[in-house]
Amino acid sequence: MKKKFHRRSKRQKEYLQTITFFLVTILSITGLITYLWVYTEVDETLMALEIQNSTVDELVDDIKELQSKIEYLQRADVIATKAQRELGMVTAQPESITVYIEPDLFANEHD
Repeated sequence: MKKKFHRRSKRQKEYLQTITFFLVTILSITGLITYLWVYTEVDETLMALEIQNSTVDELVDDIKELQSKIEYLQRADVIATKAQRELGMVTAQPESITVYIEPDLFANEHD
């Protein structure tokens, strides 16, 4: 009877080793698949961040260029040139206004 018990024990050990092997194999494969999935997600996220950073850099450059154009177009000489060339406007001649004060009125106030 001891031999039968010993055989069952040996079969149980083999069965346990087989189950352990398959569990370790399945866990290893699952771990590797999870690692590759996480690595892929991180890589895609980093690529998306790089694209967004380059887009931000381009937009900042565009903003600086537009601010430069705005500053240029706000200059008085540029406005005057555009008004003359594109709108046909002419520069107004300065007017001189002369005010004459009668010396008698001025002298009476100080006395």
